[in-house]
Parts: sequence; C-alpha cells; structure tokens
Amino acid sequence: MDIDAWVWWLIGAVGLGIPLVLTAMPELGMLSVGAIAGALTASLGFGLVAQVVVFAAVSVALIAVVRPIAARHRDGRPQHATNVDALRGRQAVVLERVDGSGGRIKLAGEIWSARALDTDQVFEPGRQVDVVEIDGATAVVM
Repeated sequence: MDIDAWVWWLIGAVGLGIPLVLTAMPELGMLSVGAIAGALTASLGFGLVAQVVVFAAVSVALIAVVRPIAARHRDGRPQHATNVDALRGRQAVVLERVDGSGGRIKLAGEIWSARALDTDQVFEPGRQVDVVEIDGATAVVM
C-alpha cells in the first residue's frame, strides 16, 4: 500500500497539532501550518525538495512574523492589581486607635483590623494612614 506524500504531511501536521493542544506552545501550531503547506505542495505534484523548502519557509516565516506580534500583544496588556494586592499603597482612615498590637481602619469603604508597621507608632482616630501590606485579614499601616 503506497501512501501519497501529501497524506504524510497531513499526518505530520496532526502530529504537531496534538502537542500544541497539550502544551499551548504556539510554535508547534506554526510548524503544523508549515506541514499543511508541505501537503499542499505535495498535492500539486512538486517533489520532496520543494515540499521541504515550502514547509521550512512557511514555518520560519510564521515564527519570525507572528511570534513577535503575539509577544508584543501579550506584553502590552496592563497588569492590574487585584484582591489584596490592589489595597497595598492605598490610604485609609483610622477609626479606632492603631498601634503595634491592633486597631481599626476604614479602607476602600470597608472596616479592617489594622496594626502599625512600627510597633512604637500610634495613630489616633481620624488620621490618614498608608497601607503597606495585608497580613491575613489585617492591614499593616504606617
């Protein structure tokens, strides 16, 4: 049983597509598209050398052109702080005296337990403080 060359190229494309799905490496998808181009070249009756050249040219072109565009797009997205990371650096108002052992603040519209970063520091009610970090459910302020 003699299988045409274009079928082998399609088998190669599928063989490259499976790891693409499993590993999410886009380069494998670009190689798979190159294999499809090789299959198209084989189906048009070109020889093995032409098929390999088309495969290599399409694969390299896709990697050289698409990969940098995708990287720029991925890196261009702004990174937004979420959850407790978004609270670091914000200002809060002291509701109950805050010292090294505890207290209460109003942070982002909610009441939080808080403690001073410097255990010797004391913040009286009404004072603005800066949130340095969130330690569990306690805001560390200064």
